[in-house]
Amino acid sequence: VGSQTRTLIRFVSTLVAVWILWTIWSSLLPALGVFDNIILWRSTLTTGDATEIYNVTVGVALIAVLWLVATILATRNLPGLLEVMILSRLNTDPGTRYAIVTITKYLVVIVGVIGISFLLGAQWSKLQWLVAALGVGLGFGLQEIVANFISGLLILFERPIRVGDTVTVGGHTGTVTKIRIRATTVMDWDRKEQIIPNKTFITEQLTNWTLTDPITRIIVRVGVAYGSDIDRVHQILSDVVGQHERILNDPPPSVFFVGFGDSSLDFELRVFVSSLLDFMPLTHELHSEVFRQLQKHGVEVPFPQRDIHIRSDERETR
Repeated sequence: VGSQTRTLIRFVSTLVAVWILWTIWSSLLPALGVFDNIILWRSTLTTGDATEIYNVTVGVALIAVLWLVATILATRNLPGLLEVMILSRLNTDPGTRYAIVTITKYLVVIVGVIGISFLLGAQWSKLQWLVAALGVGLGFGLQEIVANFISGLLILFERPIRVGDTVTVGGHTGTVTKIRIRATTVMDWDRKEQIIPNKTFITEQLTNWTLTDPITRIIVRVGVAYGSDIDRVHQILSDVVGQHERILNDPPPSVFFVGFGDSSLDFELRVFVSSLLDFMPLTHELHSEVFRQLQKHGVEVPFPQRDIHIRSDERETR
């Protein structure tokens, strides 16, 4: 952030200093005006009923180059300046700040392209047919890229996902790290970056685990042997979930006897945690503690059993 801010401030300061010096010395040194006398090409500008000739000189071309450099530097270094000057003082989450920065980048690029085009003598009346032709070509040949670009804008404005959210889409689960023009980067639990087209987040089913509430529920299934005391097992399991520090008290944890299995009486522990990062650690800790407490109280944890009936054929025994 500091590096981006310093780079942008240095460039703006240099640009202002050059402009001031040019304004002061251009009238004293006629040689500096030579760039305005070299005409590269002419363009016809139409304003209402009047038509005038616009000369694109070397000086204008140099200004266009400076405008291009300014647009590139502003696009690359604007996030740092926004973070220092504005966003750090606002009470906003990282996803909102990322969306603001990205949209601002798009606006800077659009303004830069329009400014350079007008400096070089382009008019909307001359460009509209080219834009229309490009629109038709994009509609047929680059429809997937355009769809992903529009989807990226919808994601930034509608914000079904934000940078830092944990999402599941298309069989991939991970944390959103970048939202770009064409695709979004999701880093999974193995630290692998999945590049997912933006259209996928709009057209397919999406699960955002942290959109409005990071609290999530964990279900742990426990089976005990037939013949066990149901009330006693329920009390043991209730004590386990009631004393664990990772488990939230609101919503409260609960223990249910859910059915009769093939080899066991089945219970479910339904608990809530404040973060998805607690999912696997809590599952491990609950399994370990439940097993220890059941062993301590002499409750048998069964394994799958099958009854085999052997039927003999009397004709084979004769």
